[in-house]
This record gives sequence, C-alpha cells and structure tokens, in this order.
Amino acid sequence: MRALRKHGLTNRIVHARDGVEALEHLFGTADTKPLKPQLVLLDLKMPRLDGLGVLRKLRADERTRTLPVVIMTSSTEEVDVIEGYRLGANSYVQKPVDFVQFSDAVRTLGLYWLVINVAPTK
Repeated sequence: MRALRKHGLTNRIVHARDGVEALEHLFGTADTKPLKPQLVLLDLKMPRLDGLGVLRKLRADERTRTLPVVIMTSSTEEVDVIEGYRLGANSYVQKPVDFVQFSDAVRTLGLYWLVINVAPTK
C-alpha cells in the first residue's frame, strides 16, 4: 500500500478466514479486545457465516453501525448487490480475478475510504 504510506498512513490488514472469525476480530472474544478498523472489506462467500450475515451483525450493533463496509466479492448477482445495500453496505465492488487488478482495486479503495472520505468520529 505504497500510496497510503505516502499519505502518512500505515495500515495493518487483518484477514479473517470466515465470518465467525471476522466477528470475533471486530467484537473481541473473552481473550481478545475488539479491533477498531477504519474500513472493512467484506466478501459475501465465506464459510460458517456469509458476508451478509456479518453485515447484519455489524449494522445491528451500536459500536459498528457506522463502520464503513465495502462488499468486495466475485458475485455479479443483482440480488446480492440489492441485499448488500439494503443491509447497510457503503459500497459494492466486484472483485477482480487478476491479482494485479485486485491489488490496484484494494489500493484505490484504501485511498478513498482512508484518505478522501470523511468518516464520523464515533
């Protein structure tokens, strides 16, 4: 994320293997404190709990209700787009299959959401 470093941002990326693990990171567990990310990139097709299930839980909780969530998935199904926005996603991006294009998309999303966008302070 060279472009983000250029703007004085150093961002740690946390990867969750499935939706349950994602919620454990975001809300914490008995052993860990919750993470307070600036942005969540959410795939719809995750094991144990899909992305829409994660999004429902994020929007239902006061602590994460305004957290920017970008659905970044390979799904082109209109029903997924509509449901994602209905549940409170801030953006829906079709995930590029090519790694270089994927990296560019993530960099662009990071620049927008972490540098240009004005997020609520709470």
